[in-house]
Amino acid sequence: METRVAIIGIIVEDIDSVEKLNGILHNYGQYIIGRMGIPYREKAISIISLAVDAPQDVISALSGKLGRLPGVSTKAVYSKVTGKGENEGSHEKTDR
Repeated sequence: METRVAIIGIIVEDIDSVEKLNGILHNYGQYIIGRMGIPYREKAISIISLAVDAPQDVISALSGKLGRLPGVSTKAVYSKVTGKGENEGSHEKTDR
């Protein structure tokens, strides 16, 4: 299946949603390339940047589930780079 690389920006304004947010991220862990979280104490929010490589429908589902949590806002930005999933072909280039 074709995958896309994307960044999901997450703003958490309700600290009570963090446990559910982390549970959702755990369930999608196989697609997560990396995560960076920044607590912005002066504004009492957290900012999370999530890099993913997944089919587009999986990215949309993840972003949607997170965005439906109380006090959580999300936005996905997609790369133009596409590719096959790990199990569907090699990304290696050979010089033969």
